[in-house]
Amino acid sequence: MGQSFRFGTKDSKSRGLQARLVGKTASLEVFMKYPVRSRISRPAVCPVNPMAVAVAGFMAAAVSMAVPAQARFDSRVWADEWPNTDFSVHSVDLAEIRSGGPPKDGIPALDDPAFIAVADETRLGDREPVMVVEITGETPKAYPVRYLTWHEIVNDRIGAIPLSVTFCPLCNSGLIFDRRIDDRVLSFGVSGKLRNSDMVMYDRETESWWQQFTGEAIVGALTGTTLTRIPGWMESWSDFRTRNADGLVMDEPRHPRPYGANPYLGYDTSLSPFLYGGEDPPHDIPSLARVIVVGDRAWPLTRVRASGEIREDGLLITWKEGTASALDTRTIADGRDVGSIRVRDAGTGYDVAHDVAFAFAFHAFFPEGTWMIGN
Repeated sequence: MGQSFRFGTKDSKSRGLQARLVGKTASLEVFMKYPVRSRISRPAVCPVNPMAVAVAGFMAAAVSMAVPAQARFDSRVWADEWPNTDFSVHSVDLAEIRSGGPPKDGIPALDDPAFIAVADETRLGDREPVMVVEITGETPKAYPVRYLTWHEIVNDRIGAIPLSVTFCPLCNSGLIFDRRIDDRVLSFGVSGKLRNSDMVMYDRETESWWQQFTGEAIVGALTGTTLTRIPGWMESWSDFRTRNADGLVMDEPRHPRPYGANPYLGYDTSLSPFLYGGEDPPHDIPSLARVIVVGDRAWPLTRVRASGEIREDGLLITWKEGTASALDTRTIADGRDVGSIRVRDAGTGYDVAHDVAFAFAFHAFFPEGTWMIGN
């Protein structure tokens, strides 16, 4: 009989106890993201082998004990792991950066992935979320979140544009970046570090560290540089397939992962984010409530969902039902309906770069940001 592991064990009298319990669960998730010896088959629901559970339990305990010792910046430990990173140059307090558990590339980014025709894809459920890039004159592409959940970064190219499709499950942050900086093209990997519970990426060329939520280099030679955002969005596989019958979808990677399974079971309904010690959002907005982020403004998703669309500050923001949460149930395709968001310029109709992230992350990175809560 398969077993599942759930985030969000709650103790209303002790957030410290909750943090320890969530941390142990997260450590198991970290273990599950590492490669295993034999390839796991592709069923939509992947039962956990009892022996694997026993081993995972041991590894989870080991990781959960190890993480606190190296959670905060330690120049001696991190310099050994990152000899090519210039830690003397940084734009943030290094003490804010913590180890999330996995080492450098412990969560393997994908490079130049294979794609298949929309008509040939048979594994995805209709409501499964995919990240979408549609560039004028180029074939539309979909990047299934079932793969991004386990890899977090995809380095790809659409036409002449080298891009990185990124997804941080802990912040529900899905962003797409142009990989070009001046006359060089960067490629990105997962550092295994977190800041405000958000993924810290690194570029393989200079090993500078980049904040995924903002696209800014925060440590190393490229500190202060900001990546250009490419408009994209997350929607259901059904919506993408219907609109783009001639489109492409990223094929299943050749890695031993239980793709389609959600290692963050119940995370988006838990009380607190993982490894986050900052302030809660204002206006009584729950930390793990979804908000639509455009620049330094955030609209609660519940507000847009209630009306279907909002025209405000030069933007048209629309909500459509039918997209599953990737951070809810054990199988991503079965997640509760959180819908999808499109943000367009109200005048031109062009898509606008945005994110649908958790409220705590917006508040952490934009503490003086504007909350578009309406009247």
